[in-house]
Amino acid sequence: MTASALEATALVQRFGDVEALAGLSLTLAPGELYGLVGPDGAGKTSALRLLAGLARPVAGTARIEGLDPTAPRSHVREILGYMPQRYALYGDLSVSENLRFFARLYGVEREAFRERRARLLAITRLERFPDRRADQLSGGMYKKLALACALLHAPHVLLLDEPTNGVDPTSRMELWDLLHEFVADGMAVLVTTSYMDEAERCARVGLLDRGRLLIEGAPADLVAAFQGAVATLTGPIDRVEALLPPLGHDLAASTPRGQGLRVVLEPGALPALQAAAAAAGVHVERARPTFEDLFLELLHARAEAAA
Repeated sequence: MTASALEATALVQRFGDVEALAGLSLTLAPGELYGLVGPDGAGKTSALRLLAGLARPVAGTARIEGLDPTAPRSHVREILGYMPQRYALYGDLSVSENLRFFARLYGVEREAFRERRARLLAITRLERFPDRRADQLSGGMYKKLALACALLHAPHVLLLDEPTNGVDPTSRMELWDLLHEFVADGMAVLVTTSYMDEAERCARVGLLDRGRLLIEGAPADLVAAFQGAVATLTGPIDRVEALLPPLGHDLAASTPRGQGLRVVLEPGALPALQAAAAAAGVHVERARPTFEDLFLELLHARAEAAA
């Protein structure tokens, strides 16, 4: 086994004139949970398809434990689990029948299947529903079954494409708890998400936008290095909103919060806002930045640079 469980080097992917990935590079170690975070259209799904060997890059390389996932007769299928965003379970098959089908597809031996089936049903809390058809499962249960099917062959590396889309909050938390269990057992997990709270549960994250990796690191470290400012503005709403246009390019984002607004500002913009707010009778309170604030500021800075 190589030191890296997964490695992408300068991956480029295009669809006609659209550049889905523009030189993506990242590595993932065994026992690490890495989040690839970005808005819709950022290139997250394209990245996972290349890493899974479902498509070939225009340029760059992808490796799973040193192996090329697109190589003929590659052993990558034996060590890689992949759960696409729209996982194609067989709706007319039961939970048990879907598990049995994918076990045969992966070549899992009968004894190993019995053991893994029992464990996966237990940890996904599906042991009470072995005979329920897949198309009669709730969204969260369906995703858990899809995850169980992707894990039947005990992969070393797991790729998950937005696994909690359309899932209720409780099931979202349960899915993430499962991921942390797998990582604790030594599995390398790469998960894509557009939810900032999920990104904060990863050991490392990469912020992807329009095919480019903007920044990478541990979520807490990235937030600690945030150079902008975040504040809440409270007061008569017309006065609060009147403070925004003069900020111009220094305003990265604004969102309603209670009776006021939460604003994300570029570095150095807070003093001018505080002075204007005092004159307008608006209260300004500096807020602790979050991972979402960091992401919004990065997207705004890139849009300004491209303008």
